[in-house]
Amino acid sequence: MGTPLRILLVEDSEDDALLVVRELRRGGFDPTFERVDTRDDLSAALDRAGWDLVVSDYTMPTFSATAALALVRERGLDVPFIIASGTIGEETAVEAMKAGAQDFLIKGRLARLVPAVWRELREAEARRARRETERRLRESETRFRRLAESDVIGIAVAELSGRVLEANDAFLRIVGRSRDDLDGGGVDALEMTPPEWMAATRIAADQLRARGAAPPVEKVYVRKDGSRVPVLVARAMLDEGRYISLCLDLSERKRLEEQLRRAQKMDAIGALAGGVAHDFNNLLSVILGYANMLLVDLTAGDPLYADLEEIRRAGERAADLTRQLLAFSRQQVLQPRVLDLNQVVTGMQRMLRRLLREDIDLSLLLAPSVGKILADPGQAEQVIMNLVVNACDAMPLGGKVSIETENVRLDAEYAAQHDDVVPGDHVLVAVTDTGTGMDGATLARIFEPFFTTKEKGKGTGLGLSTVFGIVKQSGGHIGVYSEPGVGTTFKIYFPRTDVRAEVASSPPPASSLTLRGSETILLVEDEEQVRALLRTVLRRYGYNVLEAQNGGEAFLVCEKFGATIHLLVTDVVMPRMSGRELAERLAPARPQMRVLYISGYTENSVVHHGVLESGIAFLQKPVTPEALARKVREVLDTPRRGS
Repeated sequence: MGTPLRILLVEDSEDDALLVVRELRRGGFDPTFERVDTRDDLSAALDRAGWDLVVSDYTMPTFSATAALALVRERGLDVPFIIASGTIGEETAVEAMKAGAQDFLIKGRLARLVPAVWRELREAEARRARRETERRLRESETRFRRLAESDVIGIAVAELSGRVLEANDAFLRIVGRSRDDLDGGGVDALEMTPPEWMAATRIAADQLRARGAAPPVEKVYVRKDGSRVPVLVARAMLDEGRYISLCLDLSERKRLEEQLRRAQKMDAIGALAGGVAHDFNNLLSVILGYANMLLVDLTAGDPLYADLEEIRRAGERAADLTRQLLAFSRQQVLQPRVLDLNQVVTGMQRMLRRLLREDIDLSLLLAPSVGKILADPGQAEQVIMNLVVNACDAMPLGGKVSIETENVRLDAEYAAQHDDVVPGDHVLVAVTDTGTGMDGATLARIFEPFFTTKEKGKGTGLGLSTVFGIVKQSGGHIGVYSEPGVGTTFKIYFPRTDVRAEVASSPPPASSLTLRGSETILLVEDEEQVRALLRTVLRRYGYNVLEAQNGGEAFLVCEKFGATIHLLVTDVVMPRMSGRELAERLAPARPQMRVLYISGYTENSVVHHGVLESGIAFLQKPVTPEALARKVREVLDTPRRGS
């Protein structure tokens, strides 16, 4: 088989066309050909396929080589065009060559045809390769020009000594220099490098000289105003004394990394706080429970009464700390309602004025018709109170505190720059003081539990961490703006809600007599001390108590006890079987038995076990005797649905 060749023959004589084909076959080609002799036929043939070669007679009855050549060139085709004619003279051949024909041959002497075809095919391939190289070069130049003109990557050409010779606008913006600085020779990569980064810069320079390129490295440039910018820099040699540098500003990435590190640190601390909550709440339940029961049995004049009162107060303070830790870790059990922040703030106004010293003025700047939010009323009040107390502590010499509300819309750009922000309509409540303010190092830690700038004994360091947790758990966002000697503003954004507010009715206070009962209660609690406390409390209030330390024992108790069990009081999280699973498995045998869940675990754990749903009774540890008795009575006295 010869070399494949697609040849278009512009020839009115079929015999002459076959002579050309035969000569090509003798020369080592395997030609596929088509013969045409009119303009229309040639045009159609050029449309149908790509040809390697056109061989044309010079003169034909209705067509000519000159017209055929013009048609081929009009199409922009770079196909070798050879004229083979028996009548062409030397002057005519020269004119044809000037018009673009690659060669001309005499039909009776076709010995030069094969060498001419090989030559023209090679030259055509060379032209195509050259055009492809030029095209790629133009594309590369276009891409580089667009890259250089972009505002993303800084590009500079510099001497090995460090002096920058050329730079795009992005590079000058990154390093904080102007075009005049560059033209005046005032931009130097080494001079912009701080001392602590010089060793790494020298290593990169050595790699550049030895290998012709240095791998991308992170470093810092000092801007003209003295500020520093983290950058990623890659270098490659251009010639003996110059290199090109690509520079990427890492400021935004570093900011996001720092934001992620802070979020991870806060989550880790929150997980630790939530992890100890269960055991700590169990211990507090025992301490507060027995202290309260003993206080009920003693008179105020008893010598032990004051000591027990101190124990109870210490337990309550410890319970407050637990609640604050749970609030920080965003694992508090909340009871959200539709709220009007203006009403919340005005309702607290009298209490807030009592909290502030006489040398501190309080002003309310409440926008009319602010939107509604979905939040726990008590927690919303605690957020405002903690911020006002913090503002008061920041103004030892007096000053002003203002509370503002406003409808705002956080856009996608703001959300992209702040963690856990969902774009949309929000209600802003801002607390501003004219106090001492905070520096950057303090601002970075203000929401950490137990971090405080106050004197020893002046605070627990949980006030702002509690605010942080409540706001985050409510789906909101908190921002802080502060300058030393100027003051501080805390801005809290709660998502707006279109849900209509429900009028909540408060149950009338119950006396100790109405808390008593005689029903049978199945108590399931895996902690022995807590179970003993709950059993004692319930029996003191008159109930018949059956107890079990896990789900398996609870089933045995139910099988042996033939009478009615009115209420199941169960811990939520227990080994092998959760409280919710226990209640569901007992329901077929005890369909009338009501359920009260108790847990010292955090909300995430409780939700995970399927408890925090509408209409399900739940009591958070630590549990006091009266709170337990009240909740038990409430569950037993609530009418069943449909009854």
